[in-house]
Amino acid sequence: SFLHWTYDPSTNVVDLAFRRSTPSSQWVTWALNPSGQRMAGSKCHVAFRNSTGAIRAYTSPIGSGTPTLQEGSLSFRVTNITATLVGNEWTIFARLHLYSDLHPITGDNARSVGTIDFRTGQIASNAGDFDSRQRKRNFHQFLSILMPMGAMMARYLKVFRFGNPAWFYLHVACQVSAYIIGVAGWATGIDLSSGISSLNRDYIHRNIGIALFFLATVQVFALLLRPKPDHKYRLYWNIYHWAVGYAIIVTSVFNVLKGLSLLDPEIQWWHAYIVTAISSGIISAALEAITWTIVVKRKKASEEKQNQRTNGVNEANGHAARTVRLEPEV
Repeated sequence: SFLHWTYDPSTNVVDLAFRRSTPSSQWVTWALNPSGQRMAGSKCHVAFRNSTGAIRAYTSPIGSGTPTLQEGSLSFRVTNITATLVGNEWTIFARLHLYSDLHPITGDNARSVGTIDFRTGQIASNAGDFDSRQRKRNFHQFLSILMPMGAMMARYLKVFRFGNPAWFYLHVACQVSAYIIGVAGWATGIDLSSGISSLNRDYIHRNIGIALFFLATVQVFALLLRPKPDHKYRLYWNIYHWAVGYAIIVTSVFNVLKGLSLLDPEIQWWHAYIVTAISSGIISAALEAITWTIVVKRKKASEEKQNQRTNGVNEANGHAARTVRLEPEV
């Protein structure tokens, strides 16, 4: 047997030709089974010579019972199916449309749901169910705001003298609150994904969400292992805490934007998140410049004060050296 084909990946269409020499047979069939390597579930292309000698080709699905090769439609569309018999060689030609085109799964396509009672003719929209699901989507998108706020407090508020030690408690409060609400958001995301078919489910968004949940759990519980400021391992803990924290923030921003494109929330949520993200970036840049200016000024003032102390000590030592005289022994 020989199989020849041309595949167009942009349309998922296959043009094929199946050839086989059968000296004594009056029919031939070739089958494709998308569900496994067995006869049950096969999608057959059949060619035979009828009593008039004409060659005919058609499709036939095989169920779980004894195959009868009765004509029928397949799970995918087949067009241009023909067959030839030249000498002893059969050839089946066919065009296979392996996947149907899907309509969009957002906007009105997700809202066109209702209930009909055939006895009374009453039709009711399931707007309540849709609104409930929409509220879950909106809540799921809200959850990435608190954690960046907590990081900003830890980085910028502690530079100001009035912010100590309030920045630490505010930082902990924001991060723990973000984690608690994030658990609810994670559960909401799981619930939302359960209503989406596996064909349309976005596994990248889901897997990133699971990874973020794990990292946030490690980050929050790392507070219990926080060394004292003068501990020899405090530097390494600070590096770890900083790296994981900013990795969570950057990854969560990407995943929220990806989630927005998937869940198609109300347009104001798009605007709210984008404005919040841009505003946070602008505020962070401004605070970065202000706090660096304060740190540099304090460092210069500290260095000048240290120099004055050093000069004062040197002058005092020099004056003592000038006033002390050693009289020669008589």
